[in-house]
Amino acid sequence: MLQALRYHFISKREIKFMIILVNVFTSVAAILFYYKKVTPLAFLISFVLWVVLMLAFWRWLPSAIYKKSATFKDSFKISLEENHFFIENTKGSKSWAWREFSEMIETPHFFHLYFNPRSFFLLPKDAFGDSDGVHEARVLLKSKIGKQKV
Repeated sequence: MLQALRYHFISKREIKFMIILVNVFTSVAAILFYYKKVTPLAFLISFVLWVVLMLAFWRWLPSAIYKKSATFKDSFKISLEENHFFIENTKGSKSWAWREFSEMIETPHFFHLYFNPRSFFLLPKDAFGDSDGVHEARVLLKSKIGKQKV
């Protein structure tokens, strides 16, 4: 689950841009430090910034979201039907028409079903059993949800 949250955060355009920017900044600082154009303190600050950013998006942010949300720890029964996505647990049930989802992203272990850039469901692939079940789910999801990313 944490890996799926990591992917969600790192796949966002603004976060990708920030990571690339900090990586370029740190690389330039390392090169300038090697050629003695910047002080060790400047290089150290850029390196610390890089480490903090990587830890924030790789460890702290996914862990904080996972711990804060009881939804990630709950068990659900999900039905992928012809016209609806149906979910239920001990607290209740809800269904959504497929048109309510804006996009689907497939990662190695999950299907990410997005309502909008910040609201989504994670469907673990192992819930579909064998590779045939995963393939059937993939085909259904691709046919029902408009925009897909792989």
